Amino acid sequence: MSDMRITGGFSPYPAAKTPRMEAPQPAQAEQAPAPPRPEPPKEDAEIQSLREMIQQAREKAEERREQLKLPKNTRYGDGPMEAYARLARARNAAQVSSAAGFARRRIAQLRTALRQDSENAPQIKAAIGQLQKALGRAGKKKRDLEQERIAEVRRRKAQAQQRDREAQRLKTELGRRRSLRSIREGGYIREAEIDSRMQRHMAAVRMELRQQAQDLAAAYPPQAAGQYAQYAAPAEAPAPQMDIQA
Repeated sequence: MSDMRITGGFSPYPAAKTPRMEAPQPAQAEQAPAPPRPEPPKEDAEIQSLREMIQQAREKAEERREQLKLPKNTRYGDGPMEAYARLARARNAAQVSSAAGFARRRIAQLRTALRQDSENAPQIKAAIGQLQKALGRAGKKKRDLEQERIAEVRRRKAQAQQRDREAQRLKTELGRRRSLRSIREGGYIREAEIDSRMQRHMAAVRMELRQQAQDLAAAYPPQAAGQYAQYAAPAEAPAPQMDIQA
């Protein structure tokens, strides 16, 4: 038999698989760095700065309020006595100004306490009045110290010029001025002390009367308590008439 060529027919043997060539993948590009974060607009920065300034101002105001607070049931009359004691110890204008500054700060504290402690309002108002007097007396002491300084300069000048009689007269006058001022300043301290004692006594009396009124209201009906208060109230004494002739 002649050789037979089979073309295009079915082969009993499976065809060999041709390996599949994959296209080379391009190298993965390196990850690009993240773009820089945009800076906040200038307006936002200004708003943030303004908020911080407002917060700081609020904190300072709160600290100032805390400094001005006084504990309740404080001896409010101690402030004027301390102010007058500092005024009496002052030997020059700068120390007088320092004592006046203490009085001003105490007035501010008492005005704050007046809104917080209404029960002791009369005592607080009396202390404020004494401190306001202390401010006026501080101005007078400055003038007195200036006059004493001028008298001392004149005395030294007279002594340098060997005017002994004039120097002795100025020395005597200067000593008299200082003695009178010392007596007057001691009187200021005693005045503040007496006023403080009086205010404390009056506060105790008011508290006792308030307690008695509460006990009475608890023990008796309101109508009976009102009638009792009406009949128990003392008659109002006429105001004393003062005729001061010059």
